[in-house]
Amino acid sequence: MKPFVALLFLFFQLSTNNVPQADIVDDLALHFKTGNTKEIAKNFAPTVDLIIIDQEDVYSKVQAEQILKDFFAKNVPLRSSVVHRLSNNPNYRYGIISLHTRNQKFRVNITLMKKLPNTYLITELRIEQDKQ
Repeated sequence: MKPFVALLFLFFQLSTNNVPQADIVDDLALHFKTGNTKEIAKNFAPTVDLIIIDQEDVYSKVQAEQILKDFFAKNVPLRSSVVHRLSNNPNYRYGIISLHTRNQKFRVNITLMKKLPNTYLITELRIEQDKQ
């Protein structure tokens, strides 16, 4: 009986450790949908290459959050969806999000680099008008 219980316990441990966790790109798409700059900024690297339409520069985490907050004040989000993602490299993530606002549609490109195990930080965020 003990080997059976041990085998059952081992099976349970293996099955719970392999449960896929939500992808960071999915989380960010949700935060863009709600315009939640605080949650987006939690994923910023200490400096972020931020490109919003025709405004481009490298900003601190705090500055980038404020600029993103201003963007959402002018462009109230309605919905968002993940268009494309790269997640096959363990040290790098990339996502493209389609963001629909009251004013227009945007394409959001997000580049994330691995900082710690299972932690990715946004190093570049690009928001462009969607031409489609």
